[in-house]
Amino acid sequence: MPLKVYDDAYFMRQAIAQAEMAAAAGEIPVGAIVTSNDRIIARGHNQTEQLSDVTAHAEIIALTAAANHLGDKYLHDCTLYVTLEPCPMCAGALAWSQVSRIVYGASDDKRGFMRFGRELLHPKTKLEYGILHEECSALMTTFFQNKR
Repeated sequence: MPLKVYDDAYFMRQAIAQAEMAAAAGEIPVGAIVTSNDRIIARGHNQTEQLSDVTAHAEIIALTAAANHLGDKYLHDCTLYVTLEPCPMCAGALAWSQVSRIVYGASDDKRGFMRFGRELLHPKTKLEYGILHEECSALMTTFFQNKR
């Protein structure tokens, strides 16, 4: 039986599931997964409140888990799917990890790395965005509406 090839929407839905876990825990609803060879090798969601750690962003947690899974600090041939545009801190970590591809759902006009330019990423990293944008944006909108 041939291996099933998943698409970007499938993997973004997996990241959305992580974001929903973050929201249920009272965290800003950002979720991330890392794939290699069409398989999820790591998952993460925001845990800054739970861990009292400002660096416990979904992307950082997923990168650490992926590096542990692979036994290598470089994530060549890996894709990070994240529900929200990474911040500059996470973009730096993504650059250092040399992740091959980043796919994000919703833009972050206030704190996203694109305000500073794509140059924050590794030059070989491919970037795609807008995958399930509405669903990813709704997570953030709903979360902050409920906070008010």
